[in-house]
Amino acid sequence: MMDAVDQFELAHHGVYPIAFDRRWHCGVHLTPREQTEPVRAIADGEVVAYRVSQKAISDGELDANGNPELNSNNGFVLLKHKTDTGEGRAITFYSLYMHLLDINAQQIIAPQPVTPPMTGSASALPAWLLHPTDGVQVGGNKKVYRKDMLGYWGHCHGQPHLHFEIFMTEGDFNDYFGSTQLGHTEPTTPISRDHWGHSYFVIPKNQEFLPLPPGATFDTRKQVYKLHGVTFDKLIHGRNVETLYVKSYFHKGQRYTHTWIEKEGKFTPLTPEPVGDPVTDYEYRLYERAMALYEQCPSDGYEMLRFGRILSTDQPKLPEAARQTWLQITYAEAGVQGYIDINQVIIKKLSDADFPCFTGWKKIDEANSPFGQDGVCDYDELRRIVDVVETSETPAQRREAAYRQEDQLAEYVYGHEAVRSKLKGFICHAPSEWEKSGNNARYARLNEPNGFYEKRKSIDPDGYAKFINFLEKLQFLDQIPLLSGGKKFWFFHPLAFIRHFRRCGWLSTQELAQCFPRTLLHLKLTEFHASSTSWNSAISRAEKWVKSFNIGTRKFGLANGRSRLVHFLSHVIPETGNLTLVKEIDGEFRPYSPYYGRGLIQLTHLENYQSYGGFRKFPARNAPAVFQALGWDPNDLIAKDNVGNHDYINCVDSACFYVVRRNEMLRHIDAGVTQRHAITASKDVNGYVAIEYLNGLDVRLQSVLYLRNIFMDDIFSRNPMSISFEWRRNSQQEPVLDAHGRPVETGNPPRIKKKFYRTTHTINVTFDRQKP
Repeated sequence: MMDAVDQFELAHHGVYPIAFDRRWHCGVHLTPREQTEPVRAIADGEVVAYRVSQKAISDGELDANGNPELNSNNGFVLLKHKTDTGEGRAITFYSLYMHLLDINAQQIIAPQPVTPPMTGSASALPAWLLHPTDGVQVGGNKKVYRKDMLGYWGHCHGQPHLHFEIFMTEGDFNDYFGSTQLGHTEPTTPISRDHWGHSYFVIPKNQEFLPLPPGATFDTRKQVYKLHGVTFDKLIHGRNVETLYVKSYFHKGQRYTHTWIEKEGKFTPLTPEPVGDPVTDYEYRLYERAMALYEQCPSDGYEMLRFGRILSTDQPKLPEAARQTWLQITYAEAGVQGYIDINQVIIKKLSDADFPCFTGWKKIDEANSPFGQDGVCDYDELRRIVDVVETSETPAQRREAAYRQEDQLAEYVYGHEAVRSKLKGFICHAPSEWEKSGNNARYARLNEPNGFYEKRKSIDPDGYAKFINFLEKLQFLDQIPLLSGGKKFWFFHPLAFIRHFRRCGWLSTQELAQCFPRTLLHLKLTEFHASSTSWNSAISRAEKWVKSFNIGTRKFGLANGRSRLVHFLSHVIPETGNLTLVKEIDGEFRPYSPYYGRGLIQLTHLENYQSYGGFRKFPARNAPAVFQALGWDPNDLIAKDNVGNHDYINCVDSACFYVVRRNEMLRHIDAGVTQRHAITASKDVNGYVAIEYLNGLDVRLQSVLYLRNIFMDDIFSRNPMSISFEWRRNSQQEPVLDAHGRPVETGNPPRIKKKFYRTTHTINVTFDRQKP
């Protein structure tokens, strides 16, 4: 999605964070191919302020008849967003959508309903955005949700685009980023266990890389080297000459690394493209790898392989001496690779949660800003900070063009993709261009003898006055007390901000609560009946489960991709009745009792309990007699009942364990989120039985569609949406009939033989969002 949206960003004007006249420009200009593509909210939030105009405005230019040319739009929506990115890690930020189309033009390209809804949606604008406002409207307790329509992009100075910003107040910025490594030039392994997105390893110079992990032996029969049954390639022994910065991540089962070296303070790629690990399906086989290499506690070893650290517990069972984790990493030119133990203290372990400097993020403030107090960018200073030099430019050419800073800077920024790429990592401390106070002081340099407008005076004598007059027609921040008063903010390249935070799979309490559909249809006998879950119930359950849910899904990589969360939750919802059941109803009377279902995706049968206990290394002692065959008490360690006697962490952990251990299930849920993929995942959970024997398939299929609307980038044009699927025709098994229509009996004493019959159902799935 972000690759697609990146194509909307204009490179010839509106580049972040510098305007064509060298002023701050702390947003980007976006223009999709079609103006009928709506502008949508990037995240759930509250409305801070907005303005709706009946018609366009003029920037001061005249048309052919000498009348003001209506070539600009001053409509906007400003949203405030609050969410979590980790335990105790709340972030607050703002998004601004400027130059929204006026009502007159909007009704031509995208007529709205005659009776619009009071609240917005992905398919219609709310009533409050369909009536012109008397200037700027502030607040009003209006809520919007991700993908809700906010309008359509308009124009400014006759140029079609949406101006889009993301910024934080100084207080919010310091509260969040004060505990990250943003701005630190010496990375350190964080004390906190916040970890999301890519993993990073900083390897000091002159570290030894081995051709094989110690203890690996040659298997003469298979002609490979193995350690505890795990295959390793023989690589090249050596040492790294420079400090290495290694990015490691998983994508659809494969593990990839990307290495940079540091020379004279510059980060240079050692691997131009990410390098895939030669082990096929590295992540899909991570469970088996952990079981083989970390016998003393495979669960902790699983995290060592995924993160290089143990994050999910304060008391790891894996001894320090057994935490060696040998990863294959490129450490020299020409793709030379070797093995190194990343558990070493000297190797620093970080993630995208830390915003390390070598990933491109750079604070631009008073200490290193190319902008002066007058808000005008100095070309030479920008070149020094960006550190991208045009090879074709000679010193003579630079001296010859020294007098034309505007042209130089425009050519440097707009003409070099490498420059714009670096600018995306700038986090700029700057005033907002949308506040009137201080306009003249801020922009006075533009009207000085060598300023932009003074040099154009012969062709545009009133240029500066027109500029200020037009700017004031757009500005609004002085009417928002919380944000006005000449404050500075921290601005991000908005698309870079979104791309980065989309890697974070941590859900806030509100976000987890939204995952429980408000309405679901259940097959009862041969008819479907609706059940509902209120917001109060959803938020209450989310509050209890949110920490454990996030820890478990992070540990097992289920939070790494939104499609994984869609599938995982689509099974948790029916298995637990929206997080109310963690123990199988009437499990005591099942033939597999006492090893009936427990947890969020209910672990069932002795063999599965034994596998989970071995993975976690639960101590095999003092087990009640009923669990002697197992050696530990699942009533105590997972769940005893549905009235509160359960372990939240282990209920989630056992469910995630089941998913990653289940043969091919991770691969299947990575394949897609269509109905076909959902049925395959249901078979993974329920066993590979005929489709009519898949329990809860009706709810699973509805949940997948609903969760796609919550997590994915799908825009569903119909609500509700009709779906058809094959399943059992009756929620209860029906008698098997012979050729004459009589029930077939079996057994001694005889009983009527029963089974599920297959049929095709058509139902309507509602996307009504779970919300207050």
